[in-house]
Amino acid sequence: MKNTDYAKPLQVDEKTFTYFDFPQYAADAGIAIKALPFSIRILVENLLRKFDNRVVKQTDLDNIVGWKKTYDAPVEIPYHPARVLMQDFTGVPAVVDLAAMRDAVKTLGKDPARVNPLVPTELIVDHSVQVDFFGTDEALEKNVNLEYRRNSERYELLKWAQKSFANFKVVPPNSGICHQVNLENLGRVVISQDGGDAPVAYLDTVVGTDSHTPMINGIGVMGWGVGGIEAEAVMLGQPYYMSIPEVIGVKLTGRLKEGVTATDLVLTITEMLRQVNVVEKFVEYFGPGMKSLSVTDRATIANMTPEYGATLGFFPVDEKTLAYLKLTGRGERAKLVEAYTKATGMFYTGDADPEFTQVVELDLSTVEPSLAGPARPQDRIALPGLKRAFADILGCAYDRNAEIKQISEFHDESGNQNSRARQCRPLAPRQFDLQLGGQPVKLGDGNIVIAAITSCTNTSNPHVLMGAGLIAKNAVSKGLRVPPFVKTSLAPGSKVVMDYLQAAGLMPYFKALGFHLAAFGCTTCIGNSGPLNPDIEALIKENDLNVAAVLSGNRNFEARIHQNIKSNFLASPMLVMAFALAGRVDIDLTVEPVGIDPNGEPVYLEDLWPAHEQIDELVKAHVNKEFYEQEYARIFDGDQFWEALDTAESTTFAWNAASTYIKNPPYFDGFSITPQIPGDISNARAFLLLGDSVTTDHISPAGAIPEDYPAGQYLIENGVNQGDFNSYGSRRGNHEVMMRGTFGNIRIKNRLVDPKQGSFTVKFPENKQMYNFDAAMAYKREGTPLIVLGGKEYGTGSSRDWAAKGTNLLGIKAVIAESYERIHRNNLVGMGVLPLVFADGESAQHLGLDGSETFTITGIEKMTPRKTLSVKAVKADGSEIDFNVTSRLDTEVDVEYFENGGILPCVIRKMMADS
Repeated sequence: MKNTDYAKPLQVDEKTFTYFDFPQYAADAGIAIKALPFSIRILVENLLRKFDNRVVKQTDLDNIVGWKKTYDAPVEIPYHPARVLMQDFTGVPAVVDLAAMRDAVKTLGKDPARVNPLVPTELIVDHSVQVDFFGTDEALEKNVNLEYRRNSERYELLKWAQKSFANFKVVPPNSGICHQVNLENLGRVVISQDGGDAPVAYLDTVVGTDSHTPMINGIGVMGWGVGGIEAEAVMLGQPYYMSIPEVIGVKLTGRLKEGVTATDLVLTITEMLRQVNVVEKFVEYFGPGMKSLSVTDRATIANMTPEYGATLGFFPVDEKTLAYLKLTGRGERAKLVEAYTKATGMFYTGDADPEFTQVVELDLSTVEPSLAGPARPQDRIALPGLKRAFADILGCAYDRNAEIKQISEFHDESGNQNSRARQCRPLAPRQFDLQLGGQPVKLGDGNIVIAAITSCTNTSNPHVLMGAGLIAKNAVSKGLRVPPFVKTSLAPGSKVVMDYLQAAGLMPYFKALGFHLAAFGCTTCIGNSGPLNPDIEALIKENDLNVAAVLSGNRNFEARIHQNIKSNFLASPMLVMAFALAGRVDIDLTVEPVGIDPNGEPVYLEDLWPAHEQIDELVKAHVNKEFYEQEYARIFDGDQFWEALDTAESTTFAWNAASTYIKNPPYFDGFSITPQIPGDISNARAFLLLGDSVTTDHISPAGAIPEDYPAGQYLIENGVNQGDFNSYGSRRGNHEVMMRGTFGNIRIKNRLVDPKQGSFTVKFPENKQMYNFDAAMAYKREGTPLIVLGGKEYGTGSSRDWAAKGTNLLGIKAVIAESYERIHRNNLVGMGVLPLVFADGESAQHLGLDGSETFTITGIEKMTPRKTLSVKAVKADGSEIDFNVTSRLDTEVDVEYFENGGILPCVIRKMMADS
């Protein structure tokens, strides 16, 4: 068979395209394409179009078109994403890696220009701007100015890459957030590519170096987050090897009630699907309730796909998708999308539903206004239950004998206390006097010190932003003000947002309550909340206060938003505005007033909350195509700061030895064309003994660099003042900083040093407590290999490859956990670190491991997928604990990457073999 046997013409107006008729291929194979989930159909099209009987073989096509609801063992296919999406925190180290690969190829006597993206790659600079300034009209310009001063070396690298690599585009800083820009402009849905007699039309697919890449699923584009090293391999033309997934269907019925937002819905879905366990699975939405959701509602749900653990959160194309493409200035694209999807059965009508591995139903009318917190996005709290929930959080925070970790363990879904809550002692919030701007205020437990309307999750949705503006308007009309201790900020993911908020006349009301435009970027959502007032921060530290942040973001992990804020709650922009006015979270806004007006009269939430019809009228009147066309016509141009960066085009990068931002990484030091196959691990030490839900924020924090930690000390030794430390995220181009920051979260809980928190471990056999980095270097000098012992959901959260890179550079050879989140497992494999899982029902605690043992792992030689390995743990008294683990090298390609020391060495070796 040749795939050209299925090439057919597609007429769109006066233009003829060629497409691959994958429904006919399925029919010829005896498969009804309509029985397959839409997401699986995309993979069928991809493999048929890329079929060459060399990389994509007939067996691969047979396996995907014959999709099964469940698989006893992983079945691997080679998938070719059409695009790569990057942001700067993950994109900078990826560019550094590519530059280092060019150096390595040059050293081998080959042409370094061969290291070049073969797949279109777009990088959006959105993760670096911080909210240093807020509450004034000058905040945006000052924040951007400071952003460039801090990050000019990184931005020069990106501008060099833009000039020196083909197929590589950069959206400069101060333009928007990558996922919102992808949704509103970069997403093609159907791509047309010149070739042969007619351009080829095919389905848009993307992988991104950010875990929230699935936001693009809201318009029917297959996309998910991968590690930077995986993305680099895709950029260089390698297929993305993946296991054929199970697909969970979420059937939506009914409609959202008045006063309920898409944010409330996604928090409900996140809680629900975490209980279903959709990790490493596709989720696909269908049903009559889906038709009642706007595309931006769908995008909100798709955005938080990693929060509920899935790979995809997919919405197929329908009439609302076409309308959205037209609204956002992609009218010609909409014509092609409509013709293609209807010709191939990819247009969702709701007349017939596909078959799924499992179907979960949700009646949209049951969704209630909600928040999530204080430290995980799946821990939803119904609005009426927040006051009681925080009382229990506060009680448990000071009850040192309570073994409560998460609010979900002691509250039901309505915020009602369950029996476990009796372990917590009820405590009254403490209040302290403080002078702010010459005015006396009281600040204490439960007060909100950060209220941020930010993040692509919600600022892509005009309804919740217009709604927040109307709440602000109503609050101003009633004389309400935000308390002075609340740091307020507005950071949209697109400049279009400001266009329509200004057109609707709502910006004066945002500003009146302190929500001035602070940035076009991620800001608070990824930990760039900036400093608090020094007096507030001092009061929090001195009294160990449990203060709160409320943000319209997607993550609230420990120490992510701000290192001194213990309770962080996710909410819609409308509720963020309401809580900012209230100034505290220990309140039931359904019955207590938001505030008191100048005449002493209470103002309730219902007095401020606009009707859906009122919001909808503003959206229809002021969100228009002209705004999208105007802003995105200049998206790659950049501002005056970007234009001022002076960089030259060159084949290899000119490394600056004095830079503390960009360093040539050591991954290819002593590189050989012949790999050294890993052998058994003997007499290793446990570097860390960790519990459940260890996130990539715990492993590789993105936020502030503490002065007394090894990374801070390194910067000081290299002449960097503390005020110029910037953040871990911005320093990801420097391996010296990042390896010192690995397992560097100030809230990480290593049981070897319990109850102490932070970047500390015990060095054995001396039994000496040390910083993690210092202990790792001591072990390295001794030649002692290291392992990490973890629990369930190891590596949940962001797709940051430094969580795996740092693990590798510290000398950690293997991780043994109860389960992994998908992206981090892939990243470990991509860096040559062996991911292992305990046998079902076993754990470090169950086996009696306390981390003081020496570990020998055998069976690594002659590795095969999912191989069972033997572990011998020897205690100081000579007693032994023997147990088996399973290798999470799931496929033959995983084994190949592991035996090559990672993806990039493997790619270089293949590249050299082909030359």
